[in-house]
Amino acid sequence: MLLLMQSRFDSPTTRAAGWMAGWLTLMVVIAVAGREAARELSVFQIMLLRSTLGMLMLWPLVRAAGGLSAVRTERLPQHALRNAVHYAAQYGWFVALTLIPLAQVVSIEFTMPIWSAALAVVFLGEHMSGRKWFAVLLGLVGVAVIVRPGVGAIDSGQMIALASALGFAISIVLVKSLTRTDAAVAISFWMLVVQSAIGLVPALIVWQWPSVQTWGWVVVVAFCGTYSHYCFARAMQLADATVVVPMDFLRVPLTALVGWLAYSERLDLFTLLGIGLILTGNVLNLARLPTDDERVQPKA
Repeated sequence: MLLLMQSRFDSPTTRAAGWMAGWLTLMVVIAVAGREAARELSVFQIMLLRSTLGMLMLWPLVRAAGGLSAVRTERLPQHALRNAVHYAAQYGWFVALTLIPLAQVVSIEFTMPIWSAALAVVFLGEHMSGRKWFAVLLGLVGVAVIVRPGVGAIDSGQMIALASALGFAISIVLVKSLTRTDAAVAISFWMLVVQSAIGLVPALIVWQWPSVQTWGWVVVVAFCGTYSHYCFARAMQLADATVVVPMDFLRVPLTALVGWLAYSERLDLFTLLGIGLILTGNVLNLARLPTDDERVQPKA
C-alpha cells in the first residue's frame, strides 16, 4: 500500500502538478506587480526590463545545467516564432490589466484551453479523452459564469484579453513541441533573448527612468516572468498539454481572490459558482484512472 501511494505521488502527472503550483503562484503575483508597474511605465518598457533582468536571474540555472552548452538549440526559428507570438500576447495581457479587473483579464484568458487543446490534438498528436474534454468544458463554463458575457457591453480591454488568449494558446503548443528536443532552461533562455531583441526599439522610444518604488515592482515582474515559464516548461515535459493546461484553471479563482483583497474588486456569487466549476474540472482532469493491469488483480 505504501509503495502504491509513493508511486502515485512520484508519478509524472503529480510532479507536473507541483511545477504548475509554482507557475500559478508566480502568475498571480505578476498580475499585481504588472498592474502597479504600469501606473508609471509603458508596457513596452516593462516587458524589456522583464526580459533583460530575467536573463540575469536565469543565469544560475543556466550555469547549473552546464553553461551555454545547455541552451544550445537546433530549433532557433521555432523559438523565434514562439516568442514573437508570446510577446504580442503578453503585451496585450499587460495592457488589459490596466483596463479591466484582474479576474476578468485572467478569466477571458481562459478561453485559451479551447484553442490549445484543439491545436495539441491536431499538431502534436495528443489524445483527448472524453473525461479530459469534460474537464475542459467545466472549466470554460466556470470562466463564462465569472465573466457573464452578454450581461454588459464588451469593452476594448475584454477584446484585447481575448486576442491574448489566442496568442497564448499558439505559444503553449509551440512550447510543448520544443520540450521534445530542448530542456526547460533552454526554452526559458531563448524566451528572454528573443523577447529582449523584439522589445528593445519600442521600449527605447518611450523610455523613462522608473522611480525606486516602481523598480521594486519591475524586479518582481522579472522574477515571476522568468521562473513562471521555467515551471511551466518543466510541467510540459512531464505531462501532455491536455493535462497541464486545465490545471492552470486554478489561476482564475486565485486571481479573483487577490483582486478582491488588493483592489476591492467584487467577488460575487457568480464568481464563487465559477470557482466551484473550475475546481471540479481540475479534480476530474487530475484524477488517475486505473490501468488495465491494476483493474485485473490476481486472486490470493
